[in-house]
Amino acid sequence: MSRFNRIHLVVLDSVGIGAAPDANDFVNAAVPDGASDTLGHISKTVGLEVPNMAKLGLGNIPREVPLKTVPAEANPTGYATKLEEVSLGKDTMTGHWEIMGLNITEPFDTFWDGFPEEILTKIEEFSGRKIIREANKPYSGTAVIDDFGPRQMETGELIVYTSADPVLQIAAHEDVIPLDELYRICEYARSITLERPALLGRIIARPYVGEPGNFSRTANRHDYAVSPFEDNVLNKLAEAGVPTYSVGKISDIFNGSGITNDMGHTKSNMHGVDVLLETIKLPEFEKGFSFTNLVDFDAVYGHRRNPAGYRDCLQEFDARLPEILAAMKEDDLLLITADHGNDPTYAGTDHTREYVPLLAYSPSFKGHGTLPVGHFSDISATIAENFGVDKAMIGESFLQSLV
Repeated sequence: MSRFNRIHLVVLDSVGIGAAPDANDFVNAAVPDGASDTLGHISKTVGLEVPNMAKLGLGNIPREVPLKTVPAEANPTGYATKLEEVSLGKDTMTGHWEIMGLNITEPFDTFWDGFPEEILTKIEEFSGRKIIREANKPYSGTAVIDDFGPRQMETGELIVYTSADPVLQIAAHEDVIPLDELYRICEYARSITLERPALLGRIIARPYVGEPGNFSRTANRHDYAVSPFEDNVLNKLAEAGVPTYSVGKISDIFNGSGITNDMGHTKSNMHGVDVLLETIKLPEFEKGFSFTNLVDFDAVYGHRRNPAGYRDCLQEFDARLPEILAAMKEDDLLLITADHGNDPTYAGTDHTREYVPLLAYSPSFKGHGTLPVGHFSDISATIAENFGVDKAMIGESFLQSLV
């Protein structure tokens, strides 16, 4: 019998809580990640008031320097700690895959100098559209459309760019390159980037609208991922007949593998919270696992190096947290974590290699406290033990510590 009938896992995309021990091995814009601290630097530079996460124990997580504006609670209502990444990477897929129990020992390929001519030529031949060569490098997603959107509107050329992550992104104005055409091109790009020396984690369609000087990306983004190389806890749950619900880009990240109920893409963090609440309240969702990604922290504020916006986004989520707690049943468990860091005060525009927070709450808890520092994969091992399935490659359960 399951200790918790339902477990809800929410990933606050990029909300790191301090540099990992091996952070200096992960270079961010020629600057080692060792001084990065997403939550710490936001708290220090622009202030951060998240009373609801603080009540769960956010300020109690072990740190050399306490969060400046998030106090420790004498009697938190939940359990808290921080988790370290084992896998070789600091990208979305690597983080999420490890959270579900996989160990990525060979990182995906990245292209700091842009994609080779062979890949670009194949995409041009398939699509019948030229590619803007000047955009073919690691680029901010908003800057690249500001710089090359006007040209795309005139010529119909494709904007193909990358980042420090193992991704190929194609930006397309929806009035110039229709969505179905963009998606078709991305599907082709996916098919030619499945093997080294161009094994990419994701191909991302990045549609946008507007006029020069006032472009904005739309919610019609679509990610084309590779399937996990081995069964993870999502697969093990699904095979055991335990329903799994994905909210946001989770299904894309796992290429649908192990997802029995996809609740669809979300337009924003707040829309994601809305869909999570709808999922929790589904009459048929009596037992199982929900997995939510809230991406705005990363996509809208982290990469754009906007500390104040990131703070506001965190506070906006915190204000909705009581709704989530109120929707939970007595035998539900809520886990809140992240997949990597993206320090908005740091150099460059890319992810940072950090610990991530873990907050655990259930209405059934009689105790509270600080858990030992663990690893991303401990989340999946805990979920696996709860539902009586085998864990995946790595991870140690903390289920018995939740009392």
